[in-house]
Amino acid sequence: MPELDSVRGIAILGVVFLHGFYWPYSSLHFNRPAHIFIQLTQPGWTGVNLFFVLSGFLITGILLDSVGRTNYYKRFYMRRVLRILPAYYAVLILLLILRRSSLAYFGLSFVYLSNVTNLFGVPQFYGPLWSLAVEEHYYLFWPAIVRRLSSRGLALSALGVCVLVPLVRAVSFSLGFTRNLGTYTWCVADGLAAGSLLAIILRTSITRQNIRRLCASLLGLTLILATVASPLGILTRNRLLGAAFQYSLINLGCSGALLLVLLLGTSSWARFVNWSWLRFFGYISYGLYLIHLLIFSLYDTICAKIWPGLLPTSGQFGVVVLRFGVAGGLAVGASYLSRKYFEERFLRLKHRIESNGPPELAGMAA
Repeated sequence: MPELDSVRGIAILGVVFLHGFYWPYSSLHFNRPAHIFIQLTQPGWTGVNLFFVLSGFLITGILLDSVGRTNYYKRFYMRRVLRILPAYYAVLILLLILRRSSLAYFGLSFVYLSNVTNLFGVPQFYGPLWSLAVEEHYYLFWPAIVRRLSSRGLALSALGVCVLVPLVRAVSFSLGFTRNLGTYTWCVADGLAAGSLLAIILRTSITRQNIRRLCASLLGLTLILATVASPLGILTRNRLLGAAFQYSLINLGCSGALLLVLLLGTSSWARFVNWSWLRFFGYISYGLYLIHLLIFSLYDTICAKIWPGLLPTSGQFGVVVLRFGVAGGLAVGASYLSRKYFEERFLRLKHRIESNGPPELAGMAA
């Protein structure tokens, strides 16, 4: 499914543009066109939700396709370790060496607790790591659920998570626990569950026509709810409705968008979801997600010491663009080199392990 690399590309570009423009500079004053552009990068944070839905879809599909195979758990977790851990720990060590992390944060992130560090009185030093912790928590238990339940039971479990998590958010908001509401696993796992539910549905006897109807229903419902419930605060997390269901609305839209891409990618319209430049960013998306914020931070540190004039201030949108071009370009280059010459070594090892395994495992690499 090469079109899914385009989805990854869209998700990672949204996050990078957010961190390059809106996140650091939305409080500065620029001319109207520049201000509008910066505001347009704000929704980039939903790229993480898109990653969650896509991850749940892909990983659940892999689990369902291999549920009856030998070494089910060993195979899944070995693949997960080889794909995720090398680059993750490399960045974590860099953060410590470059003093972008405390030792306490390093230790908690080392065991994938970076999204709950504040529960231990430790600040979250590096934003991108929280979502990876959420994924690892989800996949710590989800493979066992997939292995033990029928398709119906599994679908009900995923749907249950999609229903329960917004209620948890609502209760937390009502009790005044609003800080980190968007990073705790128990408050955001519904995105992964939504993707899992899609994978389960698509492995039933559902027809292509019904998939089209489901896609249209999800996208239409997203638009209707966003329009109708906007005055009630669903588009923000400052009121109860939004705190509980903003993520649900976004996950609904991401699920519909994912189905749309899959439908287009398996039709005569495939060229519209198989753009090579988007697939390139999808190819390097994991490394780029890990490293881009560190590169932006290093750029700011170096400029503060050597070229203070290259640090953007109000009215200097050109300097903002320059920062994004230089630091973003370096992040893209570093991510490409990491994928090609570092991460690929472990990916080849993953495929080698599978090719040397039992005959029934042959050809199952994903």
